[in-house]
Amino acid sequence: MSREGKITSDEKRPLAGSLLLAHPSLNDGIFRRSVILLPAHDENGSMGIVLNHPLRKRMADISNDLAFSPLADVPVYQGGPVASDKLLICAWRMHPQGLGFQLMFGIEPDNAIKLREEQGMELRAYYGYAGWSAGQLEGELRRDTWVVTPLLPHLLVNEDGGEYDERMWRKILGDMGDEWRLAAGEPDDPALN
Repeated sequence: MSREGKITSDEKRPLAGSLLLAHPSLNDGIFRRSVILLPAHDENGSMGIVLNHPLRKRMADISNDLAFSPLADVPVYQGGPVASDKLLICAWRMHPQGLGFQLMFGIEPDNAIKLREEQGMELRAYYGYAGWSAGQLEGELRRDTWVVTPLLPHLLVNEDGGEYDERMWRKILGDMGDEWRLAAGEPDDPALN
């Protein structure tokens, strides 16, 4: 990957398992200042989850059946524009021996309850996901719509218990270098600059 986070022609690293950061110039609704976890990418297309658009709700808020469930306090996010009426439960953690990262999508509630009891497991619920048809994401990368960065597991560990929001985008982008730090810190209103 080039210093700017762009995919270069000599780069052969697969995109699956990366994070896509919305370029600071991208002002499109759901994708504005988004951090997308991209677990699937191949010649047929790509699938990801917008990690940092909280709905400021918990699973108990969206279903009375979950009000007294062990999943009641799992936070709910807008995961993307595709199937935005479907709720996906996701979980992740570092492997206990520190040998890698474990990621699970579309977990059934009963399995999510069991996973919740496992040490180090983070659970989130997402309405919808982001999807790209064959070649679409590559075209967007050529137009600098996204900045690609490796998934570093510590980025997905929420130590302060707060919600993942725009601060996540600013932090990850800002950590990529001085140029990106300036872009990540720009205010919405240029007059405040």
